[in-house]
Amino acid sequence: MSRLHVVSGKGGTGKTTVAAALALALATEGRRTLLVEVEGRQGIAQLFETEALPYEERKIAVGPASEGASRSDSVRGGGGRRAGEVHALAIDAERALLDYLQMFYKLGSAGRALKKLGAIDFATTIAPGLRDVLLTGKACEAVRRKDKQGRFVYDAVVMDAPPTGRITRFLNVNDEVAGLAKIGPIHNQAQAVMRVLKSPETAVHLVTLLEEMPVQETADGVAELRAAGLPVGGIVINMTRPALLDNGDLDLLAARGARAGVAKALSQAGLGGARRGGLADRLIDPLLEQAREHAERVELERAEYAELTAIGLPTYELELLPEGVDLAGLYQLARDLRKQGPI
Repeated sequence: MSRLHVVSGKGGTGKTTVAAALALALATEGRRTLLVEVEGRQGIAQLFETEALPYEERKIAVGPASEGASRSDSVRGGGGRRAGEVHALAIDAERALLDYLQMFYKLGSAGRALKKLGAIDFATTIAPGLRDVLLTGKACEAVRRKDKQGRFVYDAVVMDAPPTGRITRFLNVNDEVAGLAKIGPIHNQAQAVMRVLKSPETAVHLVTLLEEMPVQETADGVAELRAAGLPVGGIVINMTRPALLDNGDLDLLAARGARAGVAKALSQAGLGGARRGGLADRLIDPLLEQAREHAERVELERAEYAELTAIGLPTYELELLPEGVDLAGLYQLARDLRKQGPI
């Protein structure tokens, strides 16, 4: 079972929301989950309705309640099943570099002096991949960390990662840095990170919508990840909408007598006959137009869904929340993920 879950997706697909819901879904039966942000947008803090995350691991939520608990219990994490905990961390590359320098070179106060001199920006400029090594390295360290009893501190780590177009380079950049530094602490650190990222402990999940561009970017992203030897997990189809018309209704829309059928239905609903200029007559064309637009959307989404399933990865679906994603909605998404099996 994977312990590091990297969540990516095209911008606008809701990858941060999915990462947060996944962290909650994994925090069950006493399990501890760490939710990591690497892009500095503080999106996690907004979702959990808490203050900006510092550069330290902090408990921000408990896992969802078991089935049958009240909605308020779900937000508090109550219910018959022992809830787990969700901790969060916003990784700052500059602070991570200072930690790195202290860990390997014991610079102490000299490290703080380097920060004032601008050495941090200098270091990440001459070695652009170093910033990503620091970000991924911090997450991988949390995956490997154990307590005094030899148990993992976190049962799972979820990373809200960069978008699909950058994810392979972001995760594989450690190989580039390892190539630049043939020996020494930087080389060893990069190799240690890559051992985690390319192991069965890791799964890279891609978030998409049932739209042409996100689906194509997802397919391209999977191909790039596989080519780089990075382990791909599943595809999360976000913000799905229910089909309002079944196949029989869609067939009727395509039939020549569709207008007469709608007129008859309106008449049976008590809206009067379809005489010219009457209420029913004025409603027929707008209703047919909306129905045809819906039919076109359904057809498009079915085609995009077929493209996704052809990739050959597990798929998970999360419905669009009409009122937006508030804290209660986030817990609902977490429960929906759990119902669909392990991810």
